[in-house]
Amino acid sequence: MEKIIVEVISSACGHYQSGDRIFINGALIDKERSGNICLMALQAIFPYIFAFRKGVTPQQMGFQEKIQVQCPDYCGPTVFELKREE
Repeated sequence: MEKIIVEVISSACGHYQSGDRIFINGALIDKERSGNICLMALQAIFPYIFAFRKGVTPQQMGFQEKIQVQCPDYCGPTVFELKREE
C-alpha cells in the first residue's frame, strides 16, 4: 500500500504553517497523524496523490525531482511537497 506524506513548505494561509504534514495511507488520510486539510488544498494535491498511488514518478509528471504544488485559494499562497513515506 502506497504511503505518502504531504508537507507544507511555505504558507501565508492561516490554516497551515511550514512543517505541517498530512499522511496518506493508500486511499485514506491518516487522521491520527495528520494536521488540518483544507478542501482547496486537497483539490491542489489530489491529482498528484492519485498518480503517486499508481506508481507514476515525479519526472513522469513533469517535475525535476520533488513534487511541489501551490494551493489555488486566494487567502495566501501555500506550497506543498509530496513524497513517499520511507
